[in-house]
Amino acid sequence: MASGRLKGKVVLLTGIGGGMGRVTAHLFAREGATVVGCDLDADSAAETVRLVEADGGAIESSAPMDLGNRENIDRWVGGAIERHGRIDVLYNNASMPKFAPFAQMSSEDYRFTIQNELDLVWHACQSAWPHLSAVGGAIVNIGSGAGIQGARALPQAAHAAAKGAVIALTRQLAAEGVAVGVRVNCVSPGVMATPPVLAMFAEFGQSAPVAPIIERTIDGRPGDPLAVAHAGLYLASDEAKWVTGSHLVVDGGASAMM
Repeated sequence: MASGRLKGKVVLLTGIGGGMGRVTAHLFAREGATVVGCDLDADSAAETVRLVEADGGAIESSAPMDLGNRENIDRWVGGAIERHGRIDVLYNNASMPKFAPFAQMSSEDYRFTIQNELDLVWHACQSAWPHLSAVGGAIVNIGSGAGIQGARALPQAAHAAAKGAVIALTRQLAAEGVAVGVRVNCVSPGVMATPPVLAMFAEFGQSAPVAPIIERTIDGRPGDPLAVAHAGLYLASDEAKWVTGSHLVVDGGASAMM
């Protein structure tokens, strides 16, 4: 733990409870970071803490925590500053979309998706910004392949709108971050082997709505969430000190091939 790529860094990581968040928390702690995590699900977050600590990593958890409330975010960020004196990285992993065909999606579900995929990124970035500016820190946002390419089989218009906005916001914050030394980058996963995707295949088999996307990947399978975590690790580390405003797509080539 003493010689990792994130040695000595304090990393704020949202959505540590499962899927890519858990894998990222484990990897970052293994690379020497102190992970300050949060999640809406207290039990899942506690399991992540158990796994990370069993491996010798340093991790804290605030859960349950609703990132849809700006006051919660400010308290979370402020608490990290009180305990550690600095924030080096903000990693915006958490998201909670709802899906329905565009013509049928309710206004309530649309607003819910925007709040829980875009607004929480905006507010976390804004809350952490002055602290990141003080140390020349970095932001890593998690976008999505949905933000760059439409999918005929997936009813994901609200999700696509939110993640497309996250990608655009990343570039603008990178531009504004130049003046204060804050790097801002984005990783956009494709279809990954997360619990919801695996559950979809368990229910529908090869008729799963994501199957046509996975067919275009390099190995014809959902991606390993660790691949996304490794991409985020690079962007969070000092190895990427000359990288800002970038958008790294981790989708097995699905968006590059018809």
